[in-house]
Amino acid sequence: MTGTGGPPDGARGAGGPATLHDVAREAGVSVATASRALNGSARHVRAENVARVRAAADRLGYRPHLSAQAIAKGSTGTVALVVRDVADPYFSAIAAGVAAEAEAAGLILTMAVAGGSPERELQIVRTLRGRRPRVVIVTGSRIDGAGTRDALVEELEAYRTAGGGVVMISQRDLPYPTVTIDNGGGAADLARALLGAGYRRFAVLHAPAALRTSRERHEGFLAGLAGSGVPEPLAVETGFTRDGGYAAARRLAERAGDVDAVFAVNDVMAIGAMTGLRDAGLRPGTDIGVAGFDDIAPAVDVVPALTSVAVPLREAGAAAVRLALSNDATPPSLTTTVILRASTPPRRRPAESRPWATTS
Repeated sequence: MTGTGGPPDGARGAGGPATLHDVAREAGVSVATASRALNGSARHVRAENVARVRAAADRLGYRPHLSAQAIAKGSTGTVALVVRDVADPYFSAIAAGVAAEAEAAGLILTMAVAGGSPERELQIVRTLRGRRPRVVIVTGSRIDGAGTRDALVEELEAYRTAGGGVVMISQRDLPYPTVTIDNGGGAADLARALLGAGYRRFAVLHAPAALRTSRERHEGFLAGLAGSGVPEPLAVETGFTRDGGYAAARRLAERAGDVDAVFAVNDVMAIGAMTGLRDAGLRPGTDIGVAGFDDIAPAVDVVPALTSVAVPLREAGAAAVRLALSNDATPPSLTTTVILRASTPPRRRPAESRPWATTS
């Protein structure tokens, strides 16, 4: 970012006008701290740092960029939320928490949908920079090997350097404050709860391993079964959606075996799987147990009600806004709770006595 004023002789770098990086180096602070001190950000900056930065700017003849001031001061008064899928109740619940906390801070929520595409996510962030929101929150599982990571970091860093707040709701992958969810621990707790209810033979419906949320939950479930002596679960890879769960359940029902419980790594997959099993002639909660993860609102509306791992999704959204607006807050890791419902009733007979799947 380039200032508009001319520095004294010898103060400018490489023959050009002083930049924000020059000011930060001169004052001995980070670029983000220099930006906040000069651009009027509401975030807390120690008084001695403000004085050093402003003195350095005066010596170098640096003048803050007007658009950077707009971002830092939040003149647009918006919180921009990037989600994977607006129709997914998981993201709707997060958005509700963001909206409530934004309103309490006098800000307005705007939302963009990436559709699970890293390329689209990058394009959205580039567009948002030009619209100067006060805060950008990016939510959704990180995807390994997407090829857009470095470009996304560059865009977000340019926005943050100009005074904007960046927070992630996902895994700790990008160098920004992140609200994390205990995916592995929650799935391990679910596995142990299902073992306690008498289930012994499992299938796991999961997305490709590059999708970190799916991988963490799959690995956590296996960890929860470790040492129990049960057979290794049958793994069925599918889409991270309701349709993916439905298709996986239909494929699963075509195989001979005696699986007595299915774990889908999110609730929309589990709900799709319940329909797929019914269409294959099996009764969820009677012929076979079904469990999901997230405890979205529809989990209690389906029949039978879905066993799930509850995630405080509204709190995740609210915590992200608080984190973005505070310079001192510690990024939280949100705990999960297993909720057993009618889709996984206690089993009184060993798994070996209840084969359910049929051959086609």
